[in-house]
Amino acid sequence: MIDIATRVWNHTWKIDPIVRSLLDTDFYKLLMCQSVLRNRPDVRVTFELINRSPDIRLAELIDEGELREQLDHVRTLRLTRGESTWLRGNTFYGKRQMFRPDFMEWFEALRLPPYHLERRGGQFRLSFEGPWPEVMLWEIPALAIIMELRSRAVLKGMGRFELQVLYARAMTRVWEKGERLRRIPGLRLADFGTRRRHGFLWQDWCVQAMIEALGEKFIGTSNCLIAKRRDLEAIGTNAHELPMVYAALADTDEDLREAPYRVLADWQEEHDGNLLVILPDTYGTRPFLERAPAWLAKWTGIRVDSGDPVENTELAIRWWESHGEDPRRKLIVFSDGLDVPEIEALHARFADHVRLTYGWGTLLTNDFAGLAGDALAPFSLVCKAVAANGRPTVKLSDNPEKAMGPPGEVERYKRIFGLGEQARRAVRV
Repeated sequence: MIDIATRVWNHTWKIDPIVRSLLDTDFYKLLMCQSVLRNRPDVRVTFELINRSPDIRLAELIDEGELREQLDHVRTLRLTRGESTWLRGNTFYGKRQMFRPDFMEWFEALRLPPYHLERRGGQFRLSFEGPWPEVMLWEIPALAIIMELRSRAVLKGMGRFELQVLYARAMTRVWEKGERLRRIPGLRLADFGTRRRHGFLWQDWCVQAMIEALGEKFIGTSNCLIAKRRDLEAIGTNAHELPMVYAALADTDEDLREAPYRVLADWQEEHDGNLLVILPDTYGTRPFLERAPAWLAKWTGIRVDSGDPVENTELAIRWWESHGEDPRRKLIVFSDGLDVPEIEALHARFADHVRLTYGWGTLLTNDFAGLAGDALAPFSLVCKAVAANGRPTVKLSDNPEKAMGPPGEVERYKRIFGLGEQARRAVRV
């Protein structure tokens, strides 16, 4: 096992580049990329870094030259032969050759496109513009780099023994969480912590800890590189990015209303089984389900990623029942800012009513709150598609604190999708 404290003490990124591989990304990005390459390869998008915690003044913490070095390093990466073999020959979700030969040939030749970086008012403005299939693969590396450089900036001021104690306390915290989770009967939990992790080595340690602590209750990781190294299931389906871009391309109000369902119709042409999981909250879960075509009720499950998880799960159960489906055969994937107390409460509430899976993210792979004062506390950072073919994208969410887009477009989308008043919930991470 790697001595993380010693590696941090050495703090030389030539030994530990933050992003080591194009596989150091979430599985759903590759699944979505294959779909985009097939269905919308000519769309041009812009992605931007969005710091939802503006009190964290990233440009005052992180050295711009070091950030550029890390971003430039990512642009040198290409799939290795072993990585390509893993993607081409592995079985994912019980399916051989998940990735089509044409996609693999494209991915094997890929180098990520250029980036644009500038400083504004204590923050970095980091953006990427170009063909959608290429630009979308910047999201996870960009977030991982910013998050780890912030961690490294704080840790540089610590002594060798202080680092050993810090990581010993953090390891104890993770292990104690695992011990609590192990007591939950029928638990199915995966690591979703790549985007806002403390660092790659730490995420890998947390995954190994959960393998030992939870056994078969730990079902895999969203991180492709760690899944490959640890012989785990790579976990993931799709994200808000798809309906956001499809919606931005709509020419009429009716096209806009239908955009989230066109995304899923395209998805269904490629996938089946446990990959048929609906993410309904981009423009509000309630209006999505009220207008959803009947064929979507046959899908395997729903991911709950914003709003009140109890309310949205009860809404999903009623929707399935209204279509003659047995909710006990359906899957709910919880993935919004989870930690042990929320997992325990949700499992106690719903385990007898629906199949449950938990995507445990930042509070698995970056829970250092209070271990170095507030200096290492996790914060909310995202990298989102903000434009498609020159048109702004919009996300409404079930939590208005997560909404994004020009105010006028946000109001237009609310009107078109019939989204009423919403309760605000604090965005933890």
